[in-house]
Amino acid sequence: MRLHDLKPNPGAKHRRKRLGCGESSGHGKTSGKGHKGQKARAGAAIRPGFEGGQMPIARRLPKKGFSNAKFRTNYAIVNLSSLEKKFDDGAVVNEESLRAAGLVQGAWDGVKVLGSGDLTKKLTVSVDRVSESARAKIEGAGGSVSGGEAAA
Repeated sequence: MRLHDLKPNPGAKHRRKRLGCGESSGHGKTSGKGHKGQKARAGAAIRPGFEGGQMPIARRLPKKGFSNAKFRTNYAIVNLSSLEKKFDDGAVVNEESLRAAGLVQGAWDGVKVLGSGDLTKKLTVSVDRVSESARAKIEGAGGSVSGGEAAA
């Protein structure tokens, strides 16, 4: 097989619809846009939710309810498997060292360590939250957890 033998699978390519090429083409005169109206004009694009000037349903319906979502505390999640890969035995793990290792990026309210993966190194972990399984694995490997309140 050579480059000049390559071609797309049958049915993968379609002919371009040629508009305005005479009445007998089937796409002449109005070119499939019907007669007049906003959608027949050049450059016509009606944004989603536009109802022709009528008050949109999103504004007609009453607004009700409240969500605490914007007041939630967002934690950067770090798993034990990541700590195992990035840190040496006896290292201190805190937010600064996690950022230096590239495990935490961007703006977060705190850091939470989860217990996914195994830990064989003795680490001193000082973060905002630590799951119970992560705490058990860290202490089981001879490390210590300080400052992180237990969170399920």
